Amino acid sequence: MINDITLKDHNQERRIFLSRLLIGGIIALILIALLISRLIYLQIYQYEFYSTASDKNRIYSQSIAPTRGLIYDRNGVLLADNKPSFNLTVIRENVRDMDASISLIQGLVELSDAEVDDFKQRLRRRRVPFSSVPISFALDEEEIARLAVNQYRLPGFQVEAQLVRNYPLGAPVAHALGYLSSITEEELRTLNAEEYRGTHHIGKTGVERFYEPVLHGQVGYETVEKNARGQIMNVLDRTDPIPGEDLVLHLDSHLQLAAWEALGDYRGGVVALDIETGGVLAMVSKPSFDPNLFVGGISQAAYTSLNDPIETPLFNRALAKYSPGSTMKPFIGLAGLEYGVRTKDYQIQDPGYFILQGDSHIYHDWTWWLTETGHDLVNLAKAIYQSCDIYFWDMAVDLGIDRMAEFLDQFGFGKNTSIDISQASQGTLPSRQWKMETLGQPWYPGETLNSAIGQGYTEATPLQLATATMVLANKGQWRQPILLKKVGLFSEDLQHESSIPDIKLQNPDDWDFIHQAMQDVVHKDNGGYRNNGTAYPYIAMLEKMPYHMAGKSGTAQVVGMAADFDNNAEVPEQYRDHALFISFAPVENPTIAVAVFVEHGVGGSGVAGPIAKKIIDAYLLDDQGQLKQKFLPEPEMSLQQQQFSSVAESVGVL
Repeated sequence: MINDITLKDHNQERRIFLSRLLIGGIIALILIALLISRLIYLQIYQYEFYSTASDKNRIYSQSIAPTRGLIYDRNGVLLADNKPSFNLTVIRENVRDMDASISLIQGLVELSDAEVDDFKQRLRRRRVPFSSVPISFALDEEEIARLAVNQYRLPGFQVEAQLVRNYPLGAPVAHALGYLSSITEEELRTLNAEEYRGTHHIGKTGVERFYEPVLHGQVGYETVEKNARGQIMNVLDRTDPIPGEDLVLHLDSHLQLAAWEALGDYRGGVVALDIETGGVLAMVSKPSFDPNLFVGGISQAAYTSLNDPIETPLFNRALAKYSPGSTMKPFIGLAGLEYGVRTKDYQIQDPGYFILQGDSHIYHDWTWWLTETGHDLVNLAKAIYQSCDIYFWDMAVDLGIDRMAEFLDQFGFGKNTSIDISQASQGTLPSRQWKMETLGQPWYPGETLNSAIGQGYTEATPLQLATATMVLANKGQWRQPILLKKVGLFSEDLQHESSIPDIKLQNPDDWDFIHQAMQDVVHKDNGGYRNNGTAYPYIAMLEKMPYHMAGKSGTAQVVGMAADFDNNAEVPEQYRDHALFISFAPVENPTIAVAVFVEHGVGGSGVAGPIAKKIIDAYLLDDQGQLKQKFLPEPEMSLQQQQFSSVAESVGVL
C-alpha cells in the first residue's frame, strides 16, 4: 500500500511557480513600459496638441464690435447715436440641442416664430466659430431676470449688453441719413469677414451706407476663460476696438423739421442747399418711415405697411426723377440769350395758342382756358414771371433741342453731380443722339416744344433742380451738393473743389436779368392777374416779406387732357398734375436755394410756392420774423467813412 503512494515533487512545483512568476513579471514590466512610454508620448511629444485642446474647452478668442460713429447736424444736434440694449445671444458650439433650447426660451421671453427663423438665418450666415449670434433684441428687466434664473438650463446662451443705433428725430431724417439693418448673405460675399467679425448690422441707404467704412471703425479682440456653462471667468488678453469716426453734416435739423412740417399732408420731396458751399441744408421725402424699426429687426406686419403702393414711404421722392415743368423756363430763357436767338427786348404777340409750321396740331398755353387773347405782348421777362408757354415754344423752334441739351448739361441736368448722394437718379436730358441711342427713333419737332417747357422726355430730380437753381443764383459758379460737412465734431470743415467747370456767359448781365425775372414771379404786382407774377397772389401779396425771393413755378402733367376737357371737373388724385417750385433768397445776396416737389399737388405757384417760402423763412428769419443778423446786408459807408478808410489804408492804419 505504501508503494502506491506518490509523493509531490516540490522542486518541480517550485520551478513551475518561478517560471510563471517570471513570465508574469516580464508581462507586467512590458505593460508598465508601454504605459510609461505612452505617458511620455502624451505628456511630452503630444503636449502642445492636448494643451491646446484643453485650452479650447475653457479659453476662447472673441471679437469686440467697434462703437459706430455718431452723426450730428451742422449745429451739433445728434441725428444718429448709439443706445445700450440687452440682447440674448448664443454660441452655437456650446449648445447640445438648439431646438429644445429655443422652445425653452420661447416660454421665458417674447419670441415669435418669424424671429426664430431670422435667428436661424443669422446662425447660418455666421462667419467665425465660437462667435455669438443674437437671438432676441431689446430685452426688458423682467425678461432678463427670467433668463438669469434659468441660466443653468441654457448652456451657451447669455444676455449681452450692446450698443444699437438710434435715430432721435425718426422719420423726418430717414431718407437723408438712411438706416442700419442686418447684413445679408449677398453683402457677406463682398465684406471683409475680419473687419465685420462681431458686427451684425450695416448701413443700407443714405449717409449710413455711403460713409459705412468711416462710421464702422475697426474690430477688437479679447481672449477669455469660460466655465462649463459658458460664463466668462477671466479676461486673459484684449485688443481694444477702434471706434468709428463721428460725422457732422451740413443738414440743419431745425430746417429739416420745418421742411417736414411745410409739406403737411402732401406727398413730395424737398431739397435745400447752402449756396456758398453746396451743403445740403435739408432733404425731405414724405411720406417717410421710422428708421429705428430696421435696427432691431422689423416685423413682417411693419414691413408690409411700408410697401403701400400709394404712400410708398421707402421711396425717396427727393432723389427720384419727374417732369420738371415750367421750372425749366429760366434756364431755357438764359440759353436763348446766350445763343443769340432772342434778346431781352424781343416781343411776340401771344394769342393763347401755338401752331408749329407744317403741323396741324394746336398747342394751347397753360392759361388758354382763362382768356382767349393769351398774354398779349410778351418779352422774355414777362414770359418767365407769367410762365408763357407760347413765348418758349416760339423760341424753342429757333434754339433747337441739341443746343438746349448742351446748355442745360452745364447746370447738371441728366447726371448726378452730388459728391456723396450716390442713390440719386440721373434724370433724363433728351437730345437727338439720346433718343436714337435709347429708343432707336428720330427726333420730332413737336418734342422740342415739350422739352422747352419741361415736359416730354425731360426729367429731373428735386436735387437736380435745387442744384441748378444754386448755380443760377451763384451766376454760374459751381458748388457740388454734399451732405458731409466735416469728420469729427471739433475738426475743420472739409473743402471740396468742384469737378464741374463754372458757366461763363458771353454777357454776364444776363444773370441779373434772369434773377430779376424770377424775383418778379414772387413780387411782381402789376395791377391784375394777367400782369402779376404767377406766385405773387400766393406769397408776396399775403404778407410783407423782409427779403426778396426769386422763384419759378412748374406744373407737370401726369396724363394728357383733351382740348375740350372741363377744367372745373373733379379730377381723381392719381391723375392730377404734379406741382413744383424752385427758389433762392435773398436775391441781392443769395444764401439758400430750394426745390419743392408735391406729388399730384396741381399748382406750382399755389401749392409748392408757399411751401418753399415757409422753408426759406425758417432759415432766414428769427422768431420775430426779421432777417437774422448774419443775413442782413452790410450797411453802406458814408462818403466821410469811405474817405477815412481810403486814407487809413494808404498810411498803413488799416
